[in-house]
Amino acid sequence: MSVDYEQLERQLRALLEGEPDALANCANFAAFLAAEIPELNFAGLYLAKGGDLVLGPFIGKPSCTRIAVGRGVCGKAFAADSSILVDDVAAFADHIVCDSASASELVVPLRDAAGPLGVIDCDSPRRARFSESDREGLERLGRALTECVEVRALAVGAATRSP
Repeated sequence: MSVDYEQLERQLRALLEGEPDALANCANFAAFLAAEIPELNFAGLYLAKGGDLVLGPFIGKPSCTRIAVGRGVCGKAFAADSSILVDDVAAFADHIVCDSASASELVVPLRDAAGPLGVIDCDSPRRARFSESDREGLERLGRALTECVEVRALAVGAATRSP
């Protein structure tokens, strides 16, 4: 299953172009990921606020609202400022279960020129759903989001990286 992330980036930029509202754009970003990337049961943002990552716009079942930096896949990816691809969430120490149907996860740090903003989180009910191509593609889409949208307006009091 191959996703054309170059094409998705063009579509995403066209979707976000001209709309100044960060919340609306981030909500559309989550919906865009869910619609265009196959086999996801969660797609969304966790935004840095104070010392935590707080649930932002997403598509999926109700989710964990607040994650401490350094905890779970999202908190570890944010703290390390590095994407984390997990083939089997059951084998990931400190995985936080929000949807028991999730079997694999890809988390990509979200940042702008001023620094960290949060993470993009994608979960799938299929083990080993995500590839290095997906990691690179989601990183590309994250850069497009922060180039088109003032995400920092939603991430108040950016969290520190140290757990």
